[in-house]
Amino acid sequence: MAKQRFAGKIALVTGCGAAGPGWGNGKATAVLLARDGAKVFGCDIDLRAAEETRDLIRKEGAQCEVRVTDVGKTDQVKALVDDCIEHFGRIDVLVNNVGISGNGGPVECPEDKWRRDLDVNITSMFLTCKYVLPHMERQGGGSIVNISSLSAIRSVSVSSVSYDTTKAAVLGFSRSVALRYAKRNIRSNVVLPGLIRTPTAEQVIGDYVEQWGKQPPMGLPGEAWDIAEAVLYLASDAAKYVTATELIVDGGLAAKMAVNDGSLDDN
Repeated sequence: MAKQRFAGKIALVTGCGAAGPGWGNGKATAVLLARDGAKVFGCDIDLRAAEETRDLIRKEGAQCEVRVTDVGKTDQVKALVDDCIEHFGRIDVLVNNVGISGNGGPVECPEDKWRRDLDVNITSMFLTCKYVLPHMERQGGGSIVNISSLSAIRSVSVSSVSYDTTKAAVLGFSRSVALRYAKRNIRSNVVLPGLIRTPTAEQVIGDYVEQWGKQPPMGLPGEAWDIAEAVLYLASDAAKYVTATELIVDGGLAAKMAVNDGSLDDN
């Protein structure tokens, strides 16, 4: 039997639930981390979704605790980190997975929606790192994996100014953390999902989901498991010399868009 890469390690995963039936990126990541030996401490704004992930992990014989948390709120993030330390004693892996979609351009997007997207999509990462990094530093190391989007570097669909902006900000934030903490044995990397078929994507796209999924050169959308596997690689000791890196998981879509000058047709 292969050695479990995360045996004895504690992983804090935000957005560990799924928005509906099926597998979201956070849910799949939490389950794979547990299968690979980690004790998982997860959170979601929907407690029932988080508890579903917890129950799946416990059913497989691994350990998981969850909390309801609005990661855009300072006091709730601090309480989340404190609870994880109190329960498990340390945090070896931090996965920042929470994200919400935007709403049109600067004219169409209400200001309160813009500010909420900033809080959830990027301020949440600032807050988790603010409270997790001191623990990782005292421990002598750790790994942070932040979930961005292909929208950070390409115009994937109809423009959403708040989503595109915040997902691009994740790249700069993660790089800054990586460089600041590189000599302290703390790594920070980013996964950029392309078109991934998750409950959230299906809710947003609706009837267009089948056509949408055919756009990558591979001819099909990705799965939450593809993102989870990328996260586990970056979080593991297999990537011990990898930091400040951005890993695109998109079935070749970014390359296709670059060649076609942004076009999503099949020519």
